Amino acid sequence: MSLFKRSVVSEITNHFSVVLSTLIVVWLSVILVRLLGEAAAGRIGADVVIGLAAFTTIAALPIILAVSIFIGVLTTITRNFRESEMIVWFSSGLSLLNWINPVMRVAIPVAVLIASLTLFATPWANQQIGEYRARFELRSDLSKITPGQFLETEGGARVFFVESPSTPDGPLGQVFMRILDPDWLTLITASSADTVIEANGDKFLVLGPGQRYDVKPGASEVRLSKFDAFGARIESKDGEKSLETARERTLTSRRSRPTELLLTDKVPASYGQLMWRLAVPLAALNLALMAIPLGAVNPRMGRSGDLLIAGLIAMLYLNLINISQGWIISGKLSFSIGVWLVHSVFGLLTVGLLWHRLRVKLPKPPVVPSAA
Repeated sequence: MSLFKRSVVSEITNHFSVVLSTLIVVWLSVILVRLLGEAAAGRIGADVVIGLAAFTTIAALPIILAVSIFIGVLTTITRNFRESEMIVWFSSGLSLLNWINPVMRVAIPVAVLIASLTLFATPWANQQIGEYRARFELRSDLSKITPGQFLETEGGARVFFVESPSTPDGPLGQVFMRILDPDWLTLITASSADTVIEANGDKFLVLGPGQRYDVKPGASEVRLSKFDAFGARIESKDGEKSLETARERTLTSRRSRPTELLLTDKVPASYGQLMWRLAVPLAALNLALMAIPLGAVNPRMGRSGDLLIAGLIAMLYLNLINISQGWIISGKLSFSIGVWLVHSVFGLLTVGLLWHRLRVKLPKPPVVPSAA
């Protein structure tokens, strides 16, 4: 490999690695904040936050990789123009067309990796995300109770709040409980709570000494009672059957459906998802090639304008892929056309930009003053 190709491949790889690691860190920071918020609200368990963050990152990697290779090539070419290194390469008889080979040396392996992710890893990751959430939903209400947090169960019909136990192995602390039924609104307070499992497997939250207030909505009827012990039955669920149902529901989601099943479904929704899985690796190659003419900037001009235009073009490309997917799902666009339409348009745009950068303008003829 020549000195030119070695230096270009090395620089693109370095920029690509830096951009990729930065985007992954930013993505993980955002997704962890969101998942921790869901865990604090009781919508997911705190023990599954790391797993969900990992699987969500795998599902997002194809887009992150496509954007990273685009920015890596763009910054490499822009830097060469800004620091006048392109003048050296042009003086050696090279042109922008000679950048295609080293750019493809980096972009093609990235596109193959993206294709592997979109066709196999991403559906598996989405399936794991669905199963993680389904397992949490299948937990009994008792296992979801966390000291110091409000917990809604049965669609908001029950609300629990418990304090931490005074000793590590002791019963829970003070308890607040609200129960809604068609006729009564019940409020229960107790000084302690413990769990009891009956011989048949039913689980109860047994409250210690406390009070119970029953209020009839829309009427003035109120009941007040005190108790030494009060048992609230926690509905048990058929875990295996429910989990199997949740897995079947997850597989019906097109994002979680394996690629081989999408090929046999022969429905517009499956064709739309299959188009997206094929479009992202092709978009990565197209964006890497498009970065060559987009990165050819004038060193005397500001750098923000060109980078902004390049970013808008990349966003437009990815959004048009999503729009085409929606059209295929709705039946407005056939799969055979939608799978290549956007890529061909941006491929022609890349060719036009390269021609514009490569064309040589003829000098204007000198103006000869007319004889008086």
